[in-house]
Order: sequence, then C-alpha cells, then structure tokens
Amino acid sequence: MHFQCKTFSIIPQRLCLEHKTMKNNRKGWHTTSRLTAHIVWVTKYRYHVLQGDIKVRCRDLLVQICDAEDVRILKGVISKDHVHMHIEYPPKMALSDLLKRLKGRSSRMLQQEYPHLKKRYWGRHFWATGYGAWSTGNITEEAVQEYLEHHRHKSNKDNDPFILED
Repeated sequence: MHFQCKTFSIIPQRLCLEHKTMKNNRKGWHTTSRLTAHIVWVTKYRYHVLQGDIKVRCRDLLVQICDAEDVRILKGVISKDHVHMHIEYPPKMALSDLLKRLKGRSSRMLQQEYPHLKKRYWGRHFWATGYGAWSTGNITEEAVQEYLEHHRHKSNKDNDPFILED
C-alpha cells in the first residue's frame, strides 16, 4: 500500500514509518548515519574576551559556519574563554577539517570586526592551538545535554539551544 508522506511523494508505508522513527538520522543515497560529537576549544592564553557583543557575534558566526558546512548544532555554550558544541555532522566530514573552519573563519571575522582584538592577539591567532573532541556514542546524548545545560544561568529563561554563559 502506498500513501503520501511529507518528505517523499509516494513511498511504501513501511519505509515512511522507518523514516519517521529514524528522523534524526542523516540519509544519503547509500548511507544512513548519525555522527555526533562534543567539541571544545579555548581562546589563546585563555583570555576572557568572549563577552558582550563579541560573545553574541561569535555564536552567530559559528551558527553560520555550521549551516554552510551542513552541521547541526544540538547544543552549544560560549563561555568567557572557551566554546563547547554538541554537533551532528555528515559522514564525509572530518572533525579536524570542521574545527579548522570553525576556528579559522570565526577568528578572522572577529578580529576584522573588533580591531582591539588584533592588538591583544598579535600574529592573528585568536584561538589556542588544538581542541578537544569526544564522540557522544560512548555516553548518552542526554548526559552531554545536561552537562551543557548546567552552564545556563537560572535567570536565563531563554530556550535557545546555544547558551551564552555569564
């Protein structure tokens, strides 16, 4: 029996039901995947520069970069000196390449838009070398979400999945 499904025109009913139960999976022509990771990186010298407008602009840049790279942000936190992101990414992408893009593009744009950062970070390096990355398959996604949620201040009633930590 065939019927209309929102995502597809006419498909067998069992495939549409599978699609609904696996809606969080990423589908390609020959693949189905759900690759998630918790990634963290810090500002150079751990300076507390991610504050005010810079913090908001940093979040906006990271969201734009992830959209351009087909990466879904499940949750994120921008602290004063580091960034946490829980992401879902396509199987063709290496995390090292993604981090290079996130750090490189955000560094370049933040230093262009906030000239006082160039004075503090000579050599055009806004982020410290390296990053941390953990697959969330080893622990539950709920544990990562709960860990990131604890960064939300009690007075922050915002339900935005990307938290701006005080």
